[in-house]
Amino acid sequence: MQMLRFSSDLGDVAIRMHNDRAPKTCRYFAQLACSGTFNPASVFRIVSSSAIQRLQPGDDCPINIVQIGPTQQFEGPRHTTVHEHTRQTGLSHHKWSVSAARFDLGELYGSFFICLKDEPELDFGGSRQPDGQGFAAFGEVVHGFDTLERVFARAEPLEMLTQQIPINNVSVSNAPEDAFQQGSTQ
Repeated sequence: MQMLRFSSDLGDVAIRMHNDRAPKTCRYFAQLACSGTFNPASVFRIVSSSAIQRLQPGDDCPINIVQIGPTQQFEGPRHTTVHEHTRQTGLSHHKWSVSAARFDLGELYGSFFICLKDEPELDFGGSRQPDGQGFAAFGEVVHGFDTLERVFARAEPLEMLTQQIPINNVSVSNAPEDAFQQGSTQ
């Protein structure tokens, strides 16, 4: 089982990657972590449904997510891969799910997001993405829930943060999740 981990001054997070169900998406993020693409990285976007409702009262599908990516996330090349949608993988966007951010269908740019509540509109057939294909969920948080709550509490009025939250380290390993929990403080 592969684990994607990141640390910030607010704490550590461990993500179990579902290589068996979303192998191409997992391989993509594992390669980014191993190649150092995430150094430096940051939480650069926090979408809060309460902020969306204040700023865009007619938004039909407000979401609560935290998005992480390389500091220069939009300047690098985009990667094209098969879109592993939730109908295909059997995964869904429930609270603590991790998913690949995308521009167009199968067009990734090195960024992933974590759901802070159940987000069915991000699944295949949901209305958040105009093409109805949803996003490619590929993992779930297994450690660092309190860290993510602290991060989410830093939401600003607009979703793109003016005060990004630096990520100190992103790594991937084949260690079991309990090894991470035993060797860390939460």
